Amino acid sequence: MAGIGRILVRLGVKLALILLLALPPAPGAAQTDSCWMHNGSLMRLVASGTGRAFYYEDPRPALRAAGVARGTLLFHGHNRQGWYSGHAWVFSRYCPSNPLQYRVEGPVSDGQRRVTMHGTRPVYRQCQPTGQRVTDTLVFTYSHRC
Repeated sequence: MAGIGRILVRLGVKLALILLLALPPAPGAAQTDSCWMHNGSLMRLVASGTGRAFYYEDPRPALRAAGVARGTLLFHGHNRQGWYSGHAWVFSRYCPSNPLQYRVEGPVSDGQRRVTMHGTRPVYRQCQPTGQRVTDTLVFTYSHRC
């Protein structure tokens, strides 16, 4: 699965949108896209049925050095009954062409205006694993309709 994630990150919005939109929508599920804030970056949430994907719309400057640009995929997964689950990527300026994929999940809260996901991933230093693990928390806060 890591290979598929890496391909989606490299191909960006176009391929992931095609794949996401190819999923059949669940009855009454959202089909929209909206803008959210995450760690100082503006993100775009693309929703189709239960499928969800967060892309960088305007990445913060430090992420640009790690190869993150508009349209870079950060999260791909599903929202099932207010619970997001899927895969996220962490980016490093030391290995910009090789983002690390890891599993994340968590609830939607604050009246559908916040998504908080947690996941444990290996720690890398300059593209080399350290043998340590860390738990990341990703918080997305609704900003506006894109």
